[in-house]
Amino acid sequence: MYLLPIIVECMEEGGYYAECPVLQGCHVEGETYAGAIENVEDAIRIILQSYKELGEKIPKIPSISKNFVVTSSIPISLGA
Repeated sequence: MYLLPIIVECMEEGGYYAECPVLQGCHVEGETYAGAIENVEDAIRIILQSYKELGEKIPKIPSISKNFVVTSSIPISLGA
């Protein structure tokens, strides 16, 4: 199991853009924050599976350890 960094940003035109910077070409969009997260998870799985099927080496990705701490930000709306 791996812990991969992702970046999620709001897009000016609406929706969200998500990418995994350690996997070249791994970027997606989603109508919602949750949708962007789901889409980038799917893209990551597909890319890693492709590496495996092609016999290519997976880029160096940090391993999960019991002492690993993840910090992130989430959008919170208080309504209009």
